[in-house]
Amino acid sequence: MAVSRTAMLALDCAEPETLAEFYAALLGAEIRRTSDPDLIEAVGRDGSVLGFRRDHGLAPPSWPRPEDAQQAHLLILLPPGDLDEAEREAVSLGATPMDVLGRGTPREARLMSDPAGHSFLLRARAEPVGGAAGADGGSAATG
Repeated sequence: MAVSRTAMLALDCAEPETLAEFYAALLGAEIRRTSDPDLIEAVGRDGSVLGFRRDHGLAPPSWPRPEDAQQAHLLILLPPGDLDEAEREAVSLGATPMDVLGRGTPREARLMSDPAGHSFLLRARAEPVGGAAGADGGSAATG
């Protein structure tokens, strides 16, 4: 019998409750407590799971750091045309826009920082290419 597996991105933070509430509001997700008192999950309507793990010795992330610029970050994909509204909503929830002038970030994406300092990118969802057509030959992508 195969062992069931699930992958989850977990963000280290000082206050997992606060960060889980931020992302749950931003993503329209539900907060799920776990048997681990230092781990809280935000579960999206599509089943995606984002974890928030308490790190008692956390040094908040800083961006950009030229010496180690390859950092994990969240891509929050949006319907085309909703970027400005999503940015305003993120800021109202406590996100901070990050200055990206001269860093090559396209204007159709907005680099933000969550209340704990993790970077995330609001970006219009790209259309799938190759192999994503439905049985009728149309796009299988939905809103």
